[in-house]
Amino acid sequence: MNTKTLASGKAVDRFPLALFSLTAGAFAIGMTEFVIMGLLPNVANDLNVSISQAGQLITGYALSVAIGAPILAVATHRVPQKKLLILLMILFIIGNGIAAVAPNYSVLMGARLFTALAHGTFFGVGSILAANLVSPNRRAAAVSVMMAGLTVANVIGVPFGTFIGQHMGWRASFGAVVVMGFITLIGIIALIPDIRQTESSSAIRQIRALLQPKLLVVLLTGAIGCSSLFTVFTYIAPLLQEVTGFAEHSVTWVLMLFGIGVTIGNILGGKLADWKLMPTLIGGFASLAIILAVLALVDELPVAVVITIFIWGVVSFSVLPGLQVRIMTLAKDAPALASTSNHSALNFGNAGGAFLGGLVITHAGLDMLPWTGAALSLIGVMLAIGVYCWDKGSVR
Repeated sequence: MNTKTLASGKAVDRFPLALFSLTAGAFAIGMTEFVIMGLLPNVANDLNVSISQAGQLITGYALSVAIGAPILAVATHRVPQKKLLILLMILFIIGNGIAAVAPNYSVLMGARLFTALAHGTFFGVGSILAANLVSPNRRAAAVSVMMAGLTVANVIGVPFGTFIGQHMGWRASFGAVVVMGFITLIGIIALIPDIRQTESSSAIRQIRALLQPKLLVVLLTGAIGCSSLFTVFTYIAPLLQEVTGFAEHSVTWVLMLFGIGVTIGNILGGKLADWKLMPTLIGGFASLAIILAVLALVDELPVAVVITIFIWGVVSFSVLPGLQVRIMTLAKDAPALASTSNHSALNFGNAGGAFLGGLVITHAGLDMLPWTGAALSLIGVMLAIGVYCWDKGSVR
């Protein structure tokens, strides 16, 4: 595909090379977000904090995405998209560089908060670009291709980073992320075209478009869904080691299997959402509730846990492409802000899930985490059904 085709806004049927440069960026960001989950015991021991305190490094990151992303999206809505992506990746590299040399918990937390500023806006702008690079009937599939970077990070990046962290120290994992950041920056500069943007809406008009009641319910649905995931996944390493009985080195392979499931679920979810969007979301949340309940029942049986975690990975990311496209279609006057706000809402869910998981561990024990996640998924099912009925009522 050439730049003229992009600038004119014409959609094409094939996936252009530029789309895969966005995938590379998603990979780098996904690696820095998730790699610390496999290293919580290592970070806690090195910095002399509890597992729950180490888990707040994930909570803090998610909150920074949730709060900072919409603000940054509004502040930069007139910045050309390529320049914005380059700026965000530079922030990403600096933040991870600080994390790699952080002398204590406070500095590491500050570095995580700084790095997170790049997260939501990158995915927001990237989703709009991805959707506009293809024909309308392939928008969810294109978004899922970009998001595949996030899922492949779970398959390759996170297990690799966990392996490095366990053998060379957790700081080396952040060093590896910095290298990925530089590779991504080069890819963005070389492959993303300079696209002429149409005049954007005013900040007030964009915020007004975002505050539609139905859109807010969809954002809440995504937040609840992510909270169900992160209530459990934040503490997956101690859960696997202390409840199931896996050795530390085995956690890497279980995380890789989860990542394979996530990758399959993301691509499958994109195709299903292009076919039947809201039924895909409802079915996805219902399946999440079931699989987490199963995990709670078999959490002391290693083989059953491995199988369940793989299926959990498939189901957990199958809802994301559909959520992203549904939100963009509801906010046509502010697609970039809405798309960014989706990641903001998802990360509020991440933060809430990590915080709630810490409370559950403290007051009820690790083995209660899957039950808590299942209950949250049921709330997501009810909200998704509500939106579906709302859509049907609008048609009438």
